[in-house]
Amino acid sequence: MSALTSLLDFILHIDNYLFVLIQDYGTWIYGILFLIIFVETGLVFMPLLPGDSLLFAAGSFCAGVQIDGELAQLNLIVVLSLLIIAAILGDALNFWIGQKYGQKLAQIKIGKYALLKEKHLQQTHDFFEKHGSKTIIIARFVPIVRTFAPFTAGLANMRYHVFLKYNVVGGIGWVLGLTLLGYFFGNLTIVRENFETVIFGIIGLSLLPMFIAILKERFTKR
Repeated sequence: MSALTSLLDFILHIDNYLFVLIQDYGTWIYGILFLIIFVETGLVFMPLLPGDSLLFAAGSFCAGVQIDGELAQLNLIVVLSLLIIAAILGDALNFWIGQKYGQKLAQIKIGKYALLKEKHLQQTHDFFEKHGSKTIIIARFVPIVRTFAPFTAGLANMRYHVFLKYNVVGGIGWVLGLTLLGYFFGNLTIVRENFETVIFGIIGLSLLPMFIAILKERFTKR
């Protein structure tokens, strides 16, 4: 429970954590950002890392954030380049894991709990049923589904050249969209003063497609 609380605190106050990390680690922060995005997209059992909010916050720091007279700033081109690569490589790894070990991983349990929740796999499967290969792009903007989509694609033996095309387009669109959103709007006074609310809003908008799909499915069954 404490780990979940710490994760939630990190997500909601990610701007404060990033400021400290930039001050403490300097250029190493680029490697930390790369690692977080790579792990969130690349390891199917790590779906709760803060990809969307991290991209938005990183974008705001590319424009420069000043707290108590100290400035923390990242290079926009470096951030965009590294995180696009991290997103694409992460999905590629996740696809390979699903293709090679998907069946075995889906059956592993730690005590009473499955390593991969059937609910998450089913939600991703439903996305594939509705949107086909485009799910790889759409899922980029949906937390949890984003992590399970490439794994499910590999598990279903999607042709890699088809997956790669959507992986590249989705990775570029996701990183560019949210990072530039943070770059242009993250430092507006109203955003800085209500950063926690903005992060909730980003998470809510990201989850909206999944909720709509679930609601449509339920109403269709009636």
